[in-house]
Amino acid sequence: MVEAEYLIDTNIFLEVLLEQKEKEYCLSFLEKVESGEIRAVVTSFSLHSIAIILEKLKGIDSYKKFLEIITNFAGLMVYSTTPQDEIKICKISKETNLTFDDAIHYYVAKRFHLKLVSLDIDFDKTDIKRFIPSQVRGK
Repeated sequence: MVEAEYLIDTNIFLEVLLEQKEKEYCLSFLEKVESGEIRAVVTSFSLHSIAIILEKLKGIDSYKKFLEIITNFAGLMVYSTTPQDEIKICKISKETNLTFDDAIHYYVAKRFHLKLVSLDIDFDKTDIKRFIPSQVRGK
């Protein structure tokens, strides 16, 4: 059982890490997760995706530093999909025309009744509501 309200898409972390245009909104949201004001989930797939991107752009030490920071987030939990989950995710990807990584987020959000926090408009064509960081209020 996942005891959280939100699922964080990979792009929320990357906006901050890569200093992109929505960085400030994403950082504000992540600070609420860090303090425990908001309880959220990130998938292990997201973490691995971030590892690949950071290693390529900034070196593996930047990923290690990122992990050291988020392991202290009071409101963050990590969910790892199982092979059985991923069989279902492959089916969802095909049925919804979502990429595999988006289908993972769709699946986890649906399975645990989580609100998805994402900048990815591809979720807008699905039956789950997508929230952008500025829409999320803490306690």
